[in-house]
Amino acid sequence: MALAPVAWMATLPICAYVAGGAMFAPLVAKHQRALGRRRAFQLGLVVAILSCAMAAWAVSEKQFWWVVIATLLAGYFNANAGLYRFAATELVAPSHKERAISWVLAGGIMGAVIGPNLANASRGLLTQPFAGAYLVLIGVAALALAVMSFIRFPPLPVASGASPHGRPLRELARQPVFVVAIAACALGYGVMNLLMAATPIAMAQCSLPFDKTALVLEWHVLGMFVPSFFTGSLIKRFGALPVMGVGVLLNLICVGIALSGIDLMHFLAALLTLGVGWNFLFIGGTTLFTQAYRPEEKTTAQAAMDFCIYSTMTLTSFSSGALVTTGGWSWMNWASLLPLACTAAALIWLAGRPAATLPAAS
Repeated sequence: MALAPVAWMATLPICAYVAGGAMFAPLVAKHQRALGRRRAFQLGLVVAILSCAMAAWAVSEKQFWWVVIATLLAGYFNANAGLYRFAATELVAPSHKERAISWVLAGGIMGAVIGPNLANASRGLLTQPFAGAYLVLIGVAALALAVMSFIRFPPLPVASGASPHGRPLRELARQPVFVVAIAACALGYGVMNLLMAATPIAMAQCSLPFDKTALVLEWHVLGMFVPSFFTGSLIKRFGALPVMGVGVLLNLICVGIALSGIDLMHFLAALLTLGVGWNFLFIGGTTLFTQAYRPEEKTTAQAAMDFCIYSTMTLTSFSSGALVTTGGWSWMNWASLLPLACTAAALIWLAGRPAATLPAAS
């Protein structure tokens, strides 16, 4: 916030990081096809190192717009990292793909714990506050780059014939499963991001201290990632659609709690429920999505999903603060019922289609 020309611009670097993920998703898909999983992931980590170096310089020189540019370029890494959950399914037997996706998401717990502590410990490494945090991130990316060199991904399949990469995106998008899985993940992410980003402002409007806000967000993050240890097993047992339906229900419960009061426990319970609902929707939607394309089509399909998710996150990240300050916390929760209703309708519609048109159970 100290570098931003205007206070409301303080979140622009975060928005740029997400927007960069959307912008670079198609390019990452091309690089995945051309270079293979490992080299493309390594390239993403190299970009992360270079963008962190640029951001460290920009913060040291108090160049706000260069910070924004650096985080926008880091979106290339963001788009690459988003594919880790899909790549994990290629390293295990098909019967374990749900658990593989879940365990990748469970790694977010480590990020939630280690990330803030690293930022706090490194914020004073250089003269300008937080410039040193980017140097620490360079070390983290370098470590990930070394680990990635030991992972052997299977070659990406190529179809024989005139179309080695399978059906075009416009044909893939005609499949109900393809559309519903993307819509559920994108709208679920959008609602979660909208309410989560607005929570600190809403709690401040309710005169709740910052340490209480930190507590609420901590429980929200735990709600997002802790269920990952068992979400895969639930999907394996009950199927993706029922688990996603529970995710929508939990989101609705979150809205109900949020509208029932503005005490600390209302915020805490609402955000915790929101996190678990997001987890069920996102992992369920990702699992369902893996059944919507052929092996040779995975890079095209996966890039399309992440483009939609990152675009939705960019919109909600940018608009959240403005909406809660103008319309209020209650209005935002009422408004979130529309995308949740659309998601629920899509799941019901897909579940009601003839069995022959639905993806086979894993």
